[in-house]
Amino acid sequence: MSGKLYIVPTPVGNLADMTPRAVDILREVDLVLCEDTRTSGVLLKHFGIQTPTSSHHKYNEHETTARVVARLKGGENIALVSDAGTPGISDPGFMLVRESRREGIEVETLPGATALIPAIVNSGLPCDRFAFEGFLPQKKGRKTRHTELASEPRTFVMYESPLRLASTLRELAEVCGHDRQCAVCREISKLHDTTHTGTLSELAEYFTANQARGEIVIVVEGYLGSVPKKVHTNKYRQTT
Repeated sequence: MSGKLYIVPTPVGNLADMTPRAVDILREVDLVLCEDTRTSGVLLKHFGIQTPTSSHHKYNEHETTARVVARLKGGENIALVSDAGTPGISDPGFMLVRESRREGIEVETLPGATALIPAIVNSGLPCDRFAFEGFLPQKKGRKTRHTELASEPRTFVMYESPLRLASTLRELAEVCGHDRQCAVCREISKLHDTTHTGTLSELAEYFTANQARGEIVIVVEGYLGSVPKKVHTNKYRQTT
């Protein structure tokens, strides 16, 4: 009888966001697959989890997936974690889940931490419908995708490097309009968790003058077409 693959979210910041069920599963499985065993090792040690670990990341998943599936078919229960958040969401996971499903192996994904949901809710922008873009291409196709997103009617969310944040906001302002509303969420669930809101132009100016640090999520108002836009302020706003 085949084992079971568990997809286990881990905190994006505060370790207290780890669920008791996630801790129990990581203790009970035969193996924990980690994006980075050193990073996950800190988490596992914090919760007193001594389960054996193995690396499974974007650079080796093509090689390791077949071996993991074989172990699952042999009856082992295995959990997959990423460095932070839910595996498969801009992190390795999709390929292993797909191949496990193809082989008839049961997969169970636990609900838990991810950066995009707190960011879009905290932004104050419509969140009943939204588009998630993950990380956009760093070079080829980047500007084309920005242009395509300019006409997206839903609020859209993307992850970004702090080093590219200011330039991304400037590019988005050029194609979406300088008055398009935006939120930049930084270090969600961590000590320096902050959300800046304002227009794309205002936030581009602010982050050009103030280098961002940490994990970044950008939330942008959807295209409103002929509906008049209301600009709420002439200065960015920050909440903590």
